Amino acid sequence: MKKDYIFTPGPTPVPPAVSLAQVRMIHHRSDEFGLLLARVLDGLKYVFQTENDVLLFTSSGTGAMEGAVANCFSAGDRVAVFNGGKFGERFVEITRYFGLDVINLEYEWGDSADPAALDKVLSENADLKGVFLTHSETSTGVVNDVETFGRMVAETPALLVVDTISGLGAAPFRTDAWNVDIAVSGSQKALMTPPGLAFAAVSDKAWEAADSAALPSYYFSFKEARKSQSKTPPQTPYTPAITLVQALDEALKMVRAEGLEHIQERHRLFSRATRAAVEALGLELFAKDLPTAVVATSVVSPAGVNSGDLVRLMRTEFGVFIAGGQGKAKGKIFRMGHVGFFDPFDITTQVAALELALLRLGCPVDIGAGVTAALGVLASG
Repeated sequence: MKKDYIFTPGPTPVPPAVSLAQVRMIHHRSDEFGLLLARVLDGLKYVFQTENDVLLFTSSGTGAMEGAVANCFSAGDRVAVFNGGKFGERFVEITRYFGLDVINLEYEWGDSADPAALDKVLSENADLKGVFLTHSETSTGVVNDVETFGRMVAETPALLVVDTISGLGAAPFRTDAWNVDIAVSGSQKALMTPPGLAFAAVSDKAWEAADSAALPSYYFSFKEARKSQSKTPPQTPYTPAITLVQALDEALKMVRAEGLEHIQERHRLFSRATRAAVEALGLELFAKDLPTAVVATSVVSPAGVNSGDLVRLMRTEFGVFIAGGQGKAKGKIFRMGHVGFFDPFDITTQVAALELALLRLGCPVDIGAGVTAALGVLASG
């Protein structure tokens, strides 16, 4: 007999109270659901740190990414996409799909986006309509400097569009203070809710752009979502994932009770503990911007070991689900998640499973070294 443990950077473990919140069905056109939705939207404003409209959609976070493009831009608009991982690539794909004129600012996976590159592209493209940035690049573990990007883009007519799907709640993110015009996220990461809900926080500057945007949008229409959510009590334009909204309501109560600052400090602590364990085992960290990598720790697979084999072994033999590399990092790295509903003993369990798996694959391992290093960090706080 073995238990299953989810340590992927998403979906993440769901607290029992959040799971239980899904067992009851209510009608989405009832006052009861409207009051529930009002609470959830208010809680999302707290997590996004915004006074802007926050729109809720039934989809994965990619739906909100598409909505950001379709609602606020027109075919032929010139935009710059900072692309340093799988989800930077996704913004490139979406913007190209909708016919935008895309400047693909590709940088090395494991590095962070360079504000100097932003300064250059802004100075050379006075007609730039948008800058797209990934806050937490889940495929590499890197968290980018949204605050600096926001300060620079705010001085131009361009919109700053940020994917904070894995970062929201885990890493500091201040939508209004950092001048983010469209921030998109999802339910299945630090918000401890099953996949299926997406969110977009939309600034006044973005709404002005939406008034002149000419791309088609139906299901992910920001205007229709705002119109429905403006009712008393609020509604959604189409049938939502009612039970997921109930689950998110419970999760947001937990977030408020713990407080964003404490949650973010917890994520920093677990990240430091995981990195210490990896280094104690003689493994190489992949992400170069280490202090900010609070969502996942990306690790270079040992010589001669395909990371997919390691991930598969940990899952099948020990019931421990970690993530392999994506895209160009497939087979080369593995990712240890520590975002969302985790405690210190989850961290040491993941490290212990990694040690046993490495040993099973014939890698030289000082058994207990990683766990001891992690405990040392956890004990010191």
